[in-house]
Amino acid sequence: MTASAVEPFRVVFVCTGNICRSPMADVVFRGFADAAGLGPRVASSSAGTGDWHVGERADQRTIDALERAGYDGTRHRARQFTHADFAHSDLVIALDRSHERILHGWARSEADADKIALLLSFDATAHTLDVPDPYYAGPGMFDEVLGMIESASRALFRQLEPAIRPA
Repeated sequence: MTASAVEPFRVVFVCTGNICRSPMADVVFRGFADAAGLGPRVASSSAGTGDWHVGERADQRTIDALERAGYDGTRHRARQFTHADFAHSDLVIALDRSHERILHGWARSEADADKIALLLSFDATAHTLDVPDPYYAGPGMFDEVLGMIESASRALFRQLEPAIRPA
């Protein structure tokens, strides 16, 4: 999995409704790519396993948490993951094990299944494999979840950077 001179490395982050965790991960990962000068070599996106929020903005608490941390999540619009995302992605990152199970159920081939990984599996300091859903919690939980996502996304980016960086 390397980015070519023409094609960027493509990663999609997946959570339940695509309004809290996966938009955070997309914005944060994109921020790391841009800060490293590799923005054009990375195409990141996010999606949900469900269709409840398709077309909606990220949850306002998500946007607020991102803003407090110096990110802009205002352009996000929710969408549902489709089988085409496997074909159009080099890596499919699940935010928790329920998403991972759903994605494995949707995978049509071993190649599709091999693209699936858990975000927190990249973070050696994580005490769990699941990024908790902050939807029913207060703003503090959104900040806590963002911290988990930043740490794991940083570790993911560090692992991918050698393959993304031009030779």
